[in-house]
Amino acid sequence: MDILVLCTGNSVRSILAEAIFRRDAAGRVGVISAGTNPVGRVHPAVLAFLDRKGLPSAGLRSKGLAELLGASAPRPGVILTLCPAAAEELPGDWPGRPATAHWPMQDPVAAPPDQLDLAIQQAFHRLTSRINALLALPFEDMQRADLAAALDRIGEML
Repeated sequence: MDILVLCTGNSVRSILAEAIFRRDAAGRVGVISAGTNPVGRVHPAVLAFLDRKGLPSAGLRSKGLAELLGASAPRPGVILTLCPAAAEELPGDWPGRPATAHWPMQDPVAAPPDQLDLAIQQAFHRLTSRINALLALPFEDMQRADLAAALDRIGEML
């Protein structure tokens, strides 16, 4: 199954989620991140954080939804939105009717500059908890509605 993680800028939150999925999913899922209004680059503080954590950042880049809507684009089974704007802008007729859930996350970039690293670390830990809760599910055997309900419950986690 492919998972799409979506936020507005695709420079911090969704990039962190993509890196965590790559690390923790052990090939069980494919993952891609995108933004509804991508900034065009991964935030340098996120790249530095991932480097300190020993997570590879090769291939992580800021991209938009248009890139994922072509005939040859992956068809996610799950779409996770991380900010209200992305949830509102998600097309309702996504090909394949994936399960969708909103996992609200504050944007670390909104933190004061001297708190940016702490905000990124907090987002990383929150996403890690949620992603690992998802990966603990037998989602391969779940019906779409049951998966969507489970994803909603995970999105309510701290």
